[in-house]
Amino acid sequence: MSHIAGASREQQVLFPEVLDDYIAEENPVRFIDAFVDSLDLDALGFRRVQPAATGRPAYHPGDILKLYIYGYMNRLRSSRRLEQEAHRNVELLWLLRKLHPDFKTIADFRKDNAKAFKQVFRAFALLCKEWELFGQELVAIDGTKFKAVNSKRRNFTKAKLTETLQRIDAYIEQYLHDLDTADAEEAECQKPTAEALREKIRQLRERKGRYEGLMREMERTGQSQVSLTDPDSRAMPKSPKVDVGYNAQVAVDDKHQLFVVQEVTNAVTDVDQLSGIAIQAKEALEVERIKVVADMGYYHGEELKACEEAGIEPYVAKPLTSANRKLGLYGKEQFTYEPEHDCYRCPAGQALTFRFATVELGRHIRYYATTACRACTLKERCTRNKGGRRITRWVHEHILEQLQQRVEANPALMKRRKQIVEHPFGTIKHWHDQGYFLMKGLEKVRAEFSLSTLAYNLRRVVTILGVPHMLRALT
Repeated sequence: MSHIAGASREQQVLFPEVLDDYIAEENPVRFIDAFVDSLDLDALGFRRVQPAATGRPAYHPGDILKLYIYGYMNRLRSSRRLEQEAHRNVELLWLLRKLHPDFKTIADFRKDNAKAFKQVFRAFALLCKEWELFGQELVAIDGTKFKAVNSKRRNFTKAKLTETLQRIDAYIEQYLHDLDTADAEEAECQKPTAEALREKIRQLRERKGRYEGLMREMERTGQSQVSLTDPDSRAMPKSPKVDVGYNAQVAVDDKHQLFVVQEVTNAVTDVDQLSGIAIQAKEALEVERIKVVADMGYYHGEELKACEEAGIEPYVAKPLTSANRKLGLYGKEQFTYEPEHDCYRCPAGQALTFRFATVELGRHIRYYATTACRACTLKERCTRNKGGRRITRWVHEHILEQLQQRVEANPALMKRRKQIVEHPFGTIKHWHDQGYFLMKGLEKVRAEFSLSTLAYNLRRVVTILGVPHMLRALT
């Protein structure tokens, strides 16, 4: 038995007369074409939708948008790669009707229409809602870090700038000393010449001037760090795989793990992001109430309070950050609050009553204490304060207590969070190879992430419904 043999390269072939015959009915490019054609690109904010009366004709924005959506669905993000594929990829030949835009035109389109891409994402999310692909009951919120076009050595904090300036001063001092002794050295000595030393000193002083300018700018603006290649990017100290990058925030619906809303920030942590994303998700789903689950990185009293006021039921685990626990002492969670008496009951059974109220960092705090600590046999296990143990209480802490009760009563829901939101991030970063941004600036990376999340949603819906059903539902 022989192997499967290919056709002869000299054999004459009659290709189909119509390019459409190459594209199967189930091919996603058919939906990309119909979806973009159904959009009001002018209303979404795309430029040059209406052709200019004079000058050279431009490509229609819809054609370049189709190219980008196809590219992000097929791990093609570079404008040069997209240009290549437009010449040899049969699917793109069909999708663009044999148009061949050059890489500069492709790159400029993404740069010039950065804000409009997010509107395209919202338009498809609206279709998903109409097709009942969102459960509209539970949403998981999470954030992840994406690499920016900025290396770690071109990102500076005040501490790093101070250290660098001190190192430059030491180099300058050493070179000045070498310069003073250069003439006394023997000719055979293999050391830099006086002219070479002067050039090094000039370069170091020039660098020092630039760094001092960065330090003054940071002090003027109050920023904690500055990046030179991409000014909007920030160092992410808690993400070892991403030295300098951006923090992408998403809300994912539970039913089919589809993105409901997405955003990109340069915030280093997630602690202030919960309410903004949750409220956007609630508005996008158009529901009166919704459940939101997130990890303990989002635990922040004011954010949780904002969610409750907006009709959102949050589920966020409380991080154990008590300094007393680290010392082996009783944590606050071992003191029970009794609302009817407005006091805390300690492990020894004593009541810590209200003493005074104050405002700390904009938060209204109440202090509770008891005089029984001095004679208590558990004092060594409770506090190292000679005056006894004090307990602080935020005026809206009942919200946090109700949250803790919900979390403890729904352990399965907390475990489900990973299944809902971690899978989409893993798909985008690893399967789609989009764990880093190609563009610089917060507005432009938001455009990139909008395309990444749109491509993910499209692939998911194609798997769930199939292209023929999506085309029928679109019309």
